[in-house]
Amino acid sequence: MSLVIIASVVLGVIGLLFGIGLAVAGEKFKVEIDPRLAQIMEALPGSNCGACGYPGCEGCARAILEGKAPYTACVVGGERVAKSIGEILGVKEDIRVVKNVAFLKCQGGRGITQEKYIYMGIETCKAANIVQNGPKACPTGCLGFGDCVRACPFDAIHIGENGLPHIDMEKCTGCGLCVKACPKGILTLLPMNIPLLLGCKTELPGPEARKVCSHACIGCGICEKVCPKGAIKMNGRFPVIDYELCDGCGVCVEKCPTKALILLKR
Repeated sequence: MSLVIIASVVLGVIGLLFGIGLAVAGEKFKVEIDPRLAQIMEALPGSNCGACGYPGCEGCARAILEGKAPYTACVVGGERVAKSIGEILGVKEDIRVVKNVAFLKCQGGRGITQEKYIYMGIETCKAANIVQNGPKACPTGCLGFGDCVRACPFDAIHIGENGLPHIDMEKCTGCGLCVKACPKGILTLLPMNIPLLLGCKTELPGPEARKVCSHACIGCGICEKVCPKGAIKMNGRFPVIDYELCDGCGVCVEKCPTKALILLKR
């Protein structure tokens, strides 16, 4: 029995010494956690979408605290979250964040664009795009199989009756996951309040583009000539809109022969 008692005591002493050692080491090497980290984490929406470019909301919060990301880094939270984080960090400036949302730069829905063949494969845009760039005659035409819909974590995109994705601007947070999911590169993020959009991104020359899609941009340059504000300039065969100058008067939309320009209603 004495050996058992001695062994128990020895083990107990060893355990105590290990415990003391761990306690000392823990105190000596402990990492001080900035209390603002928890506050920023609470301010963030917790969607963990990764749109900020960091691994989840905690990664974003740490990057903001370390100065690697601005306090406006959370695109999902927008101005409300930016203001909350700004207050935590002691930012004094007036915070204004314009919400970015997704826009589709294609109008080639049913009855608008031609098709090269009937696609019978896996119903995803990524799969269809592998087969001769998909069934649409326009090589950058929306395929309409909804990869963007499945990528959206906020239920902001649905395929409409015309076979094109329709974006709910109120639900869209500008996370950009749909942009990444589109194999055609025809979804883009722009400020929510823009008055005008070029609804085409075709790579075809003007005459050929018009043959395959009635709403294709043909690069005629009429929009540049008629814009009273000088807000449109041709860059190659595509018009580029200066949103600092554009007031949404709609003259270019009226004069566009193919209605490739879209006046956005607010």
